[in-house]
Amino acid sequence: MAAQAEVASPALPGAPALPRKRRRSRAAMAAAAAGRARAAAAALDTAVPRDVVLFRHERDRFFRLVGLFCAGQGLFWGYLAHFAFTALRPAPAPGAGDDPLRPRDNKWRLGFTASCLTLGSLIVVAGCLFPRRAVRQVTLLQGGRHVAIGTHAPLGLGCGSCFTVPLRHVSCGAHRAEARAALPLKVKGRPFYFLLDKQGHVCNPRLFDLTVGAYRKL
Repeated sequence: MAAQAEVASPALPGAPALPRKRRRSRAAMAAAAAGRARAAAAALDTAVPRDVVLFRHERDRFFRLVGLFCAGQGLFWGYLAHFAFTALRPAPAPGAGDDPLRPRDNKWRLGFTASCLTLGSLIVVAGCLFPRRAVRQVTLLQGGRHVAIGTHAPLGLGCGSCFTVPLRHVSCGAHRAEARAALPLKVKGRPFYFLLDKQGHVCNPRLFDLTVGAYRKL
């Protein structure tokens, strides 16, 4: 009777599956996913016989204006820091001056100078960093395994930079239909996200969604 119960117990409904079968099923699913990935890569190799521009958005004039504004703010806050450090010195003796804006010690003068320098530096750094993360053009190179990403120049001065990375090192954080203002593009080995403005032109939407616009775990 005990032997019959042991034989019949695996056939009972609702009985848990064996761990070995689960491992086999997971391995089979992983192998199938790898096979599909290899098939997609092979199909992409044959589908991209030449370089294809996937995204383009020229905003040189806008970033020049932003760079001019940031440079002006940097000069203004630098001059204000210089004025605070040199002109707002404490009075040499009590009652020697009746200026209510003149501080009585150096703490206020040094603190105000440091605040002006910090604010001006942050504005200039933002004007240099933001154009470097705004994507101007994305090109899928021949073979479909590498992508060339072009960005704008710091402060909008110059023609910007362009670098090439493997496609497997690029991951898009949102779908084109879900993003409102810009698509966040993550590149492995580089800090911060690259931004693809929604006002830009996607030249090949289907190929873009299969390559650069796809999410990958980096």
